[in-house]
Amino acid sequence: MENRKSVEALHIDREGSGTRMEWTAREFPLTIMLNGEQLVTVLCSPGDLKALAAGFLFSEGMIRAKEEITGLTLDGERGIIRIRTATDKTADGKLFMKRVLTTGCGRGMAFYSYADLDRKKKIRSDLRVTPAEVLALSRRFQGASELYRTTHGVHSAALCDNREILVFAEDIGRHNAVDKVLGRCLLEGIAVSDRILVTSGRISSEILFKAAGSGIPVIVSKSAPTDMGVELARELGITLIGFVRGGGMNVYAGEERINLSRGEPGAAPALSAAAGDEGSSANGE
Repeated sequence: MENRKSVEALHIDREGSGTRMEWTAREFPLTIMLNGEQLVTVLCSPGDLKALAAGFLFSEGMIRAKEEITGLTLDGERGIIRIRTATDKTADGKLFMKRVLTTGCGRGMAFYSYADLDRKKKIRSDLRVTPAEVLALSRRFQGASELYRTTHGVHSAALCDNREILVFAEDIGRHNAVDKVLGRCLLEGIAVSDRILVTSGRISSEILFKAAGSGIPVIVSKSAPTDMGVELARELGITLIGFVRGGGMNVYAGEERINLSRGEPGAAPALSAAAGDEGSSANGE
């Protein structure tokens, strides 16, 4: 399915006005059916929908492994995806409230709450990153979204090691983009432990829950965290890095994973000129 659509717009600038065609990001309602029950309708970009559905179930703690999925079928015309699992997840009626998830920019709903922190284990990882590695990954990340460059209407997320992007996804919702990454990792058997999650949007509590549930120890964004995002990162043992731009960054939690060994700060300025251009192409909030 095409992720973008051309629409007519009246363009106005200092030289006057005129009609022209502009690309917009498509918005698509996807209903997830779990074991015959309607779980939720997600407003999303119409791409990687199987990964989105699987990632949503995984990040919400409803499944823990690919082997739990016994059936996964997509009806693209009707916008319905049907998932069957080895165990009957419909036994817990509170999961099936038939709510609609928005694109996640301030009003997104989810099935977890702050109380779920008690059921999350603190992340243990030997992963270490340097400022230069963070800046280099951010630079690659900002240049990876062709859909953003044409529409300026989507978010992106990526799973990375210290040097490369391993899995990349984009969506109109920042939560959805993360779920697509996690879903691809689940379905394709890609390990997420000792990896870095890079996201274009603000880092709020629900993003922290998704990372913690997956065992990801480091989150990076050019945008800001919320206060609860910082609090959760500290309690969950996640390294939280925000405002990665212009050759600098803020580390809000888990600074023990940042390698500031002798000579390393000197490597960052070599990347800062490229990183400083991120603001003109970044898809954040």
